[in-house]
Amino acid sequence: MAEHADRAAQTTHPAYPVGLRLAGRRVVVLGGGQVAQRRLPALIAAGADVLLVSPSATPSVEAMATSGEIRWERRRYQEGDLDGAWYVLVASSDPEANRAASAEAERGRVWCVRSDDADAATAWTPATGRDEGVTVAVLTGRDPRRSAAVRDAIVEGLREGTLAAPQHRTRTPGVALVGGGPGDPDLITVRGRRLLAEADVVIADRLGPRDLLDELPPHVEVIDAAKIPYGRAMAQEAINEALIEHARAGKAVVRLKGGDPFVFGRGMEEAQALARAGVPCTVVPGISSSISVPGAAGIPVTHRGVAHEFTVVSGHVTPDDDRSLVDWAALARLRGTLVLLMAVDKIGAIAEALVAHGKDPGTPVALVQEGTMAAQRRVDATLATVGERARAEQVRPPAVIVIGDVVAVAAGTRVAAAGAPRTAAGAVPAPADADPTGAAPGRG
Repeated sequence: MAEHADRAAQTTHPAYPVGLRLAGRRVVVLGGGQVAQRRLPALIAAGADVLLVSPSATPSVEAMATSGEIRWERRRYQEGDLDGAWYVLVASSDPEANRAASAEAERGRVWCVRSDDADAATAWTPATGRDEGVTVAVLTGRDPRRSAAVRDAIVEGLREGTLAAPQHRTRTPGVALVGGGPGDPDLITVRGRRLLAEADVVIADRLGPRDLLDELPPHVEVIDAAKIPYGRAMAQEAINEALIEHARAGKAVVRLKGGDPFVFGRGMEEAQALARAGVPCTVVPGISSSISVPGAAGIPVTHRGVAHEFTVVSGHVTPDDDRSLVDWAALARLRGTLVLLMAVDKIGAIAEALVAHGKDPGTPVALVQEGTMAAQRRVDATLATVGERARAEQVRPPAVIVIGDVVAVAAGTRVAAAGAPRTAAGAVPAPADADPTGAAPGRG
């Protein structure tokens, strides 16, 4: 009756929220299963001195012990295991051991979380998320799914800037070179999106996630730094000057670029200009179109038994141009995948050079235009036909060109891509009776 009364008293009162500072303090975890696998990383990140007591553990938990992040005693719970502990997580599959450990924790005044019986616990683990130094912890009693949903909504709002929570400390003026990914706004990194939401000035490429610009507050100044092939363009020197000018005026500046800033994005030139001017610069990597666009079209740049390497090449000049730094003869000898960026109008000359240096004219080629966007389309060809196919299908930049046998691998699998892509006439469809083994097909 006394135990029942104690439980009733505990469940009629809300839990008192508190943040535990566990750095260097003893924490005991009983059980090395899925619960431990989920909870241990946060305890490790908190700097806790973690002892795992369990006869077995999942491979991930074992790896934590092997790397020295936790100590592991491969045995069952014994009385006295909680001596000196500040916190204990009881998550074993042995009900008797769980009850005994919980009783020891109660006697020793050690906060105890029970994965098998929340009512018997003296502490509950909240649904927790973190963003830029803010920890969000949500408790809803016996409804953990609701806790997680509330947590996710708050953290997403903080990360995207849709939840109004301005920083009250003084921000350090400077420039963030943000890789926006291939174009789909969902493919920008979490950090990139957060910095964009906090910006005073955004200097944007045309290949960045342009849909996100519409979400910026009215006070944010947006500068168009588009570079249209053979058309209007903002000179790189003018871009550098604008970055420096606005940063020196005390503004938080985001240079929003397509793909990754350092993959043919001239990001290092901008970083060097900022360094010479004494302006702080942060680089936020982005998802490169060289990988993401083929993936969105169902093309793996590597595949077991087909390609063990891939090479990314700028095709903005032809192989016979004196400015070219590419060893096309060496590329022709490679057996892996060749990914070309900025090469639409040069693909005929590039294909001829590769064939002249010994590349099989029947090598599959795919041209993916507007990758990850609603207008995405894919045109398939071979090295022998790609120049004419690109002209006939009127393929226009931006487009990523993939050369290699991995192009044919995709014909056997349907892959859902970002946006609502369509397939141009002549593209290879995904047949319903495709070989499910993933074996490398021939060139036909």
